Amino acid sequence: MNHRKARRITLFCCLVVAIILILFFSSDHRRQSTKKEAKFPSADVVLSEPPVEVEKIIVPAGQTITDLLTTRGLSVARVLSIRNQVKPVYDLARIPAGRELRLLKQENQLIGLQLDLDAERYLDINLRPEQVTARIVNYPVQKQLVLIEGIIEDSLISAVNKAGEQDLLALMLADIFGWQIDFYIDLRKGDAFRLLVEKKYINGRFSSYEQIQAAYFFNQGRLYEAYRFTNSDSGQTDYFDSRGNSLRREFLKSPLKYTRISSRFSMRRLHPIRKIYRPHYGVDFAAPVGTPVQATADGVVTFAGWNGGAGRMVKIKHSHSYETMYLHLSRLGPGIYQGARVKGGQIIGYVGSSGESTGPHLDYRLIYHGQYVNPLSWKFQPAEPLKEKYQDEFKQQTSNLVWLLSFPLVLFKY
Repeated sequence: MNHRKARRITLFCCLVVAIILILFFSSDHRRQSTKKEAKFPSADVVLSEPPVEVEKIIVPAGQTITDLLTTRGLSVARVLSIRNQVKPVYDLARIPAGRELRLLKQENQLIGLQLDLDAERYLDINLRPEQVTARIVNYPVQKQLVLIEGIIEDSLISAVNKAGEQDLLALMLADIFGWQIDFYIDLRKGDAFRLLVEKKYINGRFSSYEQIQAAYFFNQGRLYEAYRFTNSDSGQTDYFDSRGNSLRREFLKSPLKYTRISSRFSMRRLHPIRKIYRPHYGVDFAAPVGTPVQATADGVVTFAGWNGGAGRMVKIKHSHSYETMYLHLSRLGPGIYQGARVKGGQIIGYVGSSGESTGPHLDYRLIYHGQYVNPLSWKFQPAEPLKEKYQDEFKQQTSNLVWLLSFPLVLFKY
């Protein structure tokens, strides 16, 4: 019995020793593994550069690049060195007021400059290497063809604004249909428009309207169409209806784009100053002083200057025995003098109240074969239609525009 008991005790002691050794080596292995893991970082850990901070400054009038940078810690010598090294690319001595200047900083150190030169370009200066480098960078430009429509409540401009667009788009549309529609006397509540225009975006922000490619205008129950077409021979661009008829007429319907008629053509009207009845051979358009006045057709200026009761006046001779007169101007347009050639739609002067006038307005007169005629009721001939040789090309160019104009607006937007 004593022998068996001693054997059991020996076995028990061996088992205890074995367990202790296992636990010891297991713990030591974990310690070594932990040390190895601590020694070699995970591959997922990425050591990134410190973030770049941007300080934006709108360049004040009268401030120089030296003024702006020395107040932000740079020495005059450092600024002059930067200017000299950048000068082959851009002269920083003349930074434009109102432009945005961006200071790029990393850990409170100035590492770069960016200066907007215009809406489409900026100057990029890298200050990190010892040798300063500079380049002019173009912002990314995108163009989108957009479908826009609206209904007239009171004016074309307000309808365009309600559609989320700018006044300029209304003026562009009026230019296209200005040969058929007078946008003061012809417009009615409930008239509507739909157009396709190319919009330009710079750096993701709207920059400008390019060209109206096609448009519908519903005026007093009548549909007017316009499709932009450039012929392949001369590169000349104009607007035509779906049959290739030019939208142009011999004369624009109005010398002013937006105004109101204060007095019409009459063979017997009480003169507001002389208080006598006599013919009024023109149409008076009331408008603020300085409103641009446009020539209603191509021609040659035969008179430009002061003409007694007519005040400052321009007279233009046109083809087919037509003449036009523009009275009571405040001043003449640029390049308007006797003998100057003008185009229809060109600015030839500005509304005023010169001569015998009781308030700012334009007295517009039309002469045909030496006789005054009523500009509002006179029927002008259309310009020549598209030549037969361009008809197939015109249909190819406009087929997609016709299809896009017919789209429901919601489907087109999304």
